[in-house]
Amino acid sequence: MTDELIRGTAWGGAVRVFGAKTTELVRELQRRHDTFPTASAALGRTATAAAMMGFMLKGDEKLTVQVKGDGPIGQIVVDANAAGEVKGYVDYPHTHLPSNSLGKLDVSGAVGKTGFLNVTKDLGMKEPYRGSVPLISGELAEDFTYYFAASEQTPSAVGLGVLVDTDNTVLHAGGFVIQVLPNITDEQLARLEQAVASMPHVTALLDQGETAEGIVRFLVGDDLTIHDTIEPRFVCQCSRERVERTLISMGETELRKLIDEDGQAEVNCHFCNEAYQFDSEQLREILERATS
Repeated sequence: MTDELIRGTAWGGAVRVFGAKTTELVRELQRRHDTFPTASAALGRTATAAAMMGFMLKGDEKLTVQVKGDGPIGQIVVDANAAGEVKGYVDYPHTHLPSNSLGKLDVSGAVGKTGFLNVTKDLGMKEPYRGSVPLISGELAEDFTYYFAASEQTPSAVGLGVLVDTDNTVLHAGGFVIQVLPNITDEQLARLEQAVASMPHVTALLDQGETAEGIVRFLVGDDLTIHDTIEPRFVCQCSRERVERTLISMGETELRKLIDEDGQAEVNCHFCNEAYQFDSEQLREILERATS
C-alpha cells in the first residue's frame, strides 16, 4: 500500500484532523542514511509530524522542523511542503540504545530531554515565521503537542509511531494530529480526551491493516469529512548544478586551495546523502566560471 496524508474535519467542524501513513517515506530515509533502529524511529516520527504540518500549508509554502536535544543522536532536521514532499536527516544515524522500561525503542534517550523543537515556516512573506519550544519529553509526539499549544495556540493531540524490525527494516510508520477548534463543546472535548487516552499505538493499528483514515476514525468515529488526500514522498532538490554553484560561492581563494592541496572534491548532501565528486579538471572549470 502506498503512503497517504489525509486532511479533514469532524463533529460538525469542532475538530480538524490529519492522518498519516508514512511507511515508505521512512523506509527511504532509513535506506539513504543507514539509520539504526532508534535513530530510524526518531527521524521517522519527526518526518511524519513534519509531513502533516506541511499538509497544513498552502501553495508553495514550506517548513523546516529542527529537533535539537542533548541526546547522542544530535539534531534532527526535516523539510516538508504543502505538496507532501519531505526530506530529512539526523546528525548521528548509527545511534541505537537499549529498549526503555516499556520495551520500546528509547527515542527519548536518543533525542534527549533538554533542548528545543524549532519550526521555521516560509509562507512567502518578507520574513519567515519562527516558533520554538523546549523539549518536554524527547518522545516527540508530546513535544509536538506542546509546540502546537504553546507556539501556535492551537490545542492539539499528536500521535506518532515507527515500528522497526531487528534487522533495521521499517515495518510501519504513521501518525495523527487532532486540533480543537473554537466551537467544540465540553461534551465533545471530553469524548476526544477519552478517545486519545484509550487509543492503541499508531503502529499497532497500522499492523492490523488500518489506513491513515482508519487511524483518524478510531478517534472521531464516522462523523468525519475528508477534504484532501495526497501521497507523502521523499524528494530532495539537490543537483550537481546546485553543488557547482555552492563551490563557486566559496570564492577564488578557497577553490585554488582545494585544487592545489586536494586535487579533487566530494560534496555530500545532508538530506539525501548523495555524493557529488569533482576531479581537478572539473574544479579548474568551476574556478574559471567563478573568476569570469
